[in-house]
Amino acid sequence: MRPANPLQREAKRTALLDAAAQCFAEAGFVATRTADICSTAGMSSGNLFHYFSSKHELLLALIAREGEETAAAMTALVAAEDPMAALSGFLEHVCQLASDRHYAGLALEISALGHRDEAVAHLVKANDLVLREGLAALVDAAGRSGQLHTNLSPEQAATWLAALIDGLFARVAADPQFNPQDQSQVLQQLVAHLLQGR
Repeated sequence: MRPANPLQREAKRTALLDAAAQCFAEAGFVATRTADICSTAGMSSGNLFHYFSSKHELLLALIAREGEETAAAMTALVAAEDPMAALSGFLEHVCQLASDRHYAGLALEISALGHRDEAVAHLVKANDLVLREGLAALVDAAGRSGQLHTNLSPEQAATWLAALIDGLFARVAADPQFNPQDQSQVLQQLVAHLLQGR
């Protein structure tokens, strides 16, 4: 028996994660069958269990991947020469993600599951901490470079920035006509008022 090619294995694992993200966003975690995920990934039914022991483990892997991507994004932002420009670009990217119905649907589905599933809640909180710590570091860098005029601590500012981001996704769920990309400039203005007093 030939050993599995690591690159092929990783590609199939990624395909399953991407397929699961699409299925969970469209039908919800509970209603999604493992066969649905395999079909969306273009694999034969049951392939999932070669890579994940259960649908729940796949969900947790999906949330963990999101955390890794957030951590990488925060590291890049904090290293930017112009912190406020980096924050502005990040907010623009968030508006693009929130405008993606699949991405927004998955984010809201995971948030809902976090209220009932301890393992999901643990990862969601960890991811939120990564986001807020990254934003706090970015705000701190902006303050040290003289770009801020606020009495908020970096941690307080990061909490309110996270709240604005969360609210963006919640508004998408409540109002299908709401387009976050159309509201990007408003979000930028709110953040400018929050951090720069203008």
